Amino acid sequence: MERSAASASALWDEKIQALGDWRGKALAKVRALIKRADPEVVEELKWKKPSNPAGVPVWSHDGIICTGETYANHLRLTFAKGASLRDPKGLFNSGLDGNVRRAIDIREGEKINEAALKDLVRAAVAMNLEGKPKPRRAGRKRAG
Repeated sequence: MERSAASASALWDEKIQALGDWRGKALAKVRALIKRADPEVVEELKWKKPSNPAGVPVWSHDGIICTGETYANHLRLTFAKGASLRDPKGLFNSGLDGNVRRAIDIREGEKINEAALKDLVRAAVAMNLEGKPKPRRAGRKRAG
Protein backbone atom coordinates (compact mmCIF):
# COMPACT_ATOMS: atom_id res chain seq x y z
CA MET A 1 0.00 0.00 0.00
CA GLU A 2 1.46 3.34 -0.90
CA ARG A 3 2.10 5.84 1.85
CA SER A 4 -0.79 8.21 1.09
CA ALA A 5 -3.25 5.30 0.90
CA ALA A 6 -1.96 3.96 4.21
CA SER A 7 -2.35 7.34 5.88
CA ALA A 8 -5.84 7.83 4.43
CA SER A 9 -6.87 4.42 5.79
CA ALA A 10 -5.47 5.35 9.20
CA LEU A 11 -7.48 8.59 9.12
CA TRP A 12 -10.59 6.56 8.25
CA ASP A 13 -9.90 4.36 11.29
CA GLU A 14 -9.69 7.49 13.45
CA LYS A 15 -12.91 8.94 12.01
CA ILE A 16 -14.81 5.70 12.64
CA GLN A 17 -13.47 5.43 16.18
CA ALA A 18 -14.22 9.11 16.91
CA LEU A 19 -17.88 8.63 16.00
CA GLY A 20 -18.15 6.15 18.87
CA ASP A 21 -21.75 5.19 18.16
CA TRP A 22 -23.90 3.21 15.73
CA ARG A 23 -22.78 5.46 12.83
CA GLY A 24 -19.16 4.42 13.30
CA LYS A 25 -20.16 0.75 13.37
CA ALA A 26 -22.31 1.20 10.25
CA LEU A 27 -19.52 3.04 8.43
CA ALA A 28 -17.05 0.29 9.39
CA LYS A 29 -19.45 -2.38 8.11
CA VAL A 30 -20.05 -0.55 4.83
CA ARG A 31 -16.31 -0.02 4.47
CA ALA A 32 -15.67 -3.76 4.83
CA LEU A 33 -18.43 -4.60 2.33
CA ILE A 34 -17.02 -2.18 -0.24
CA LYS A 35 -13.52 -3.61 0.20
CA ARG A 36 -14.89 -7.13 -0.33
CA ALA A 37 -16.80 -5.99 -3.42
CA ASP A 38 -13.70 -4.32 -4.88
CA PRO A 39 -10.35 -5.32 -3.36
CA GLU A 40 -8.65 -2.61 -5.47
CA VAL A 41 -10.73 0.21 -3.98
CA VAL A 42 -8.84 3.31 -2.86
CA GLU A 43 -9.91 5.07 0.33
CA GLU A 44 -9.51 8.82 0.47
CA LEU A 45 -10.64 11.75 2.59
CA LYS A 46 -11.66 14.74 0.47
CA TRP A 47 -13.18 18.16 0.85
CA LYS A 48 -11.73 19.08 4.24
CA LYS A 49 -13.04 22.38 5.59
CA PRO A 50 -13.42 24.10 8.98
CA SER A 51 -16.89 22.65 9.52
CA ASN A 52 -15.62 19.16 8.62
CA PRO A 53 -11.87 19.05 9.37
CA ALA A 54 -11.66 15.27 8.94
CA GLY A 55 -13.07 15.48 5.41
CA VAL A 56 -15.50 13.19 3.63
CA PRO A 57 -14.67 9.49 3.27
CA VAL A 58 -14.50 8.60 -0.43
CA TRP A 59 -14.13 5.24 -2.14
CA SER A 60 -12.57 5.38 -5.62
CA HIS A 61 -11.51 3.07 -8.41
CA ASP A 62 -10.62 4.94 -11.61
CA GLY A 63 -13.07 7.60 -10.42
CA ILE A 64 -15.31 8.08 -7.41
CA ILE A 65 -17.53 5.13 -6.52
CA CYS A 66 -19.27 6.70 -3.55
CA THR A 67 -18.85 8.82 -0.46
CA GLY A 68 -19.74 8.00 3.13
CA GLU A 69 -21.08 11.05 4.93
CA THR A 70 -22.19 10.86 8.55
CA TYR A 71 -25.04 12.99 9.85
CA ALA A 72 -26.69 13.15 13.28
CA ASN A 73 -29.45 10.69 12.38
CA HIS A 74 -28.09 8.72 9.44
CA LEU A 75 -25.17 7.56 7.34
CA ARG A 76 -25.39 8.51 3.65
CA LEU A 77 -23.67 6.65 0.84
CA THR A 78 -23.75 8.90 -2.22
CA PHE A 79 -22.92 7.17 -5.49
CA ALA A 80 -21.29 9.63 -7.89
CA LYS A 81 -22.96 8.13 -10.98
CA GLY A 82 -25.90 6.57 -9.16
CA ALA A 83 -28.55 7.82 -11.58
CA SER A 84 -26.92 5.70 -14.30
CA LEU A 85 -26.74 2.52 -12.20
CA ARG A 86 -29.38 -0.19 -12.18
CA ASP A 87 -30.77 -0.66 -8.68
CA PRO A 88 -32.99 -3.75 -8.89
CA LYS A 89 -33.15 -4.15 -5.09
CA GLY A 90 -34.19 -0.53 -4.53
CA LEU A 91 -31.34 0.49 -2.23
CA PHE A 92 -31.35 4.11 -3.38
CA ASN A 93 -33.70 6.05 -1.12
CA SER A 94 -32.32 9.59 -1.33
CA GLY A 95 -31.50 12.02 -4.12
CA LEU A 96 -33.89 10.22 -6.44
CA ASP A 97 -34.67 13.39 -8.41
CA GLY A 98 -31.04 14.09 -9.27
CA ASN A 99 -29.69 13.64 -12.77
CA VAL A 100 -26.32 12.22 -11.71
CA ARG A 101 -26.05 11.11 -8.06
CA ARG A 102 -28.18 8.77 -5.97
CA ALA A 103 -27.79 8.00 -2.28
CA ILE A 104 -28.58 5.37 0.30
CA ASP A 105 -29.51 6.71 3.72
CA ILE A 106 -28.92 4.21 6.51
CA ARG A 107 -30.54 4.85 9.86
CA GLU A 108 -29.84 3.30 13.23
CA GLY A 109 -31.01 -0.30 13.40
CA GLU A 110 -31.58 -0.67 9.65
CA LYS A 111 -30.23 -3.83 8.07
CA ILE A 112 -27.97 -3.38 5.05
CA ASN A 113 -28.67 -5.61 2.04
CA GLU A 114 -25.05 -6.69 1.74
CA ALA A 115 -25.32 -8.55 -1.58
CA ALA A 116 -27.19 -5.68 -3.25
CA LEU A 117 -24.70 -3.09 -1.95
CA LYS A 118 -21.76 -5.11 -3.27
CA ASP A 119 -23.53 -5.41 -6.65
CA LEU A 120 -23.97 -1.62 -6.77
CA VAL A 121 -20.30 -1.06 -5.94
CA ARG A 122 -19.20 -3.49 -8.66
CA ALA A 123 -21.51 -1.80 -11.16
CA ALA A 124 -20.11 1.63 -10.24
CA VAL A 125 -16.54 0.36 -10.71
CA ALA A 126 -17.47 -1.17 -14.08
CA MET A 127 -18.98 2.15 -15.17
CA ASN A 128 -15.81 4.00 -14.13
CA LEU A 129 -13.67 1.53 -16.07
CA GLU A 130 -15.83 1.81 -19.21
CA GLY A 131 -14.81 5.42 -19.61
CA LYS A 132 -11.07 4.71 -19.41
CA PRO A 133 -9.04 4.29 -22.62
CA LYS A 134 -7.56 0.85 -23.13
CA PRO A 135 -3.74 0.74 -23.09
CA ARG A 136 -2.14 0.26 -26.47
CA ARG A 137 -0.18 -2.90 -27.00
CA ALA A 138 3.57 -2.40 -27.29
CA GLY A 139 5.21 -2.97 -30.63
CA ARG A 140 2.21 -2.04 -32.78
CA LYS A 141 2.36 0.99 -34.96
CA ARG A 142 -0.59 3.26 -35.27
CA ALA A 143 -2.16 3.31 -38.71
CA GLY A 144 -2.24 6.58 -40.50
